[in-house]
Amino acid sequence: MGTVDVVDETFLAVPPPRVAAEFADPASWRRYWPDLRLSVVTDRGERGFRWTVHGALVGSMEVWLEPVLDGTVLHYYLRADPPDQAGRPSPLRPRRAMAEISRRQRAAKSIALGLKDLLEQGRPAGEPPP
Repeated sequence: MGTVDVVDETFLAVPPPRVAAEFADPASWRRYWPDLRLSVVTDRGERGFRWTVHGALVGSMEVWLEPVLDGTVLHYYLRADPPDQAGRPSPLRPRRAMAEISRRQRAAKSIALGLKDLLEQGRPAGEPPP
């Protein structure tokens, strides 16, 4: 049986507080993860968040924001399983797990690249902000 385990990293040429602000508003969580309900476990401010996950998956998720040079490495972690009828984690069969992992990996990268476009406004790394 397989667990949905996703790790992603993306560099954004903006400081961590600006990236953190995008995750601080619970309304943004619904945009980024519409099928998940998140509850904050740890609010690390400009360093990111850790959540428990319920809904389509049950488990944990984290966004860790690492200051690097003139920007931020956005680290994303998801470790969860679909719920059984009682709401408990129920690992998927390997083939279905791989399909769900692939889907969640693409979604994570889409979020990161969307934030990159939004926040960088075309700014290359090493150049001053517009």
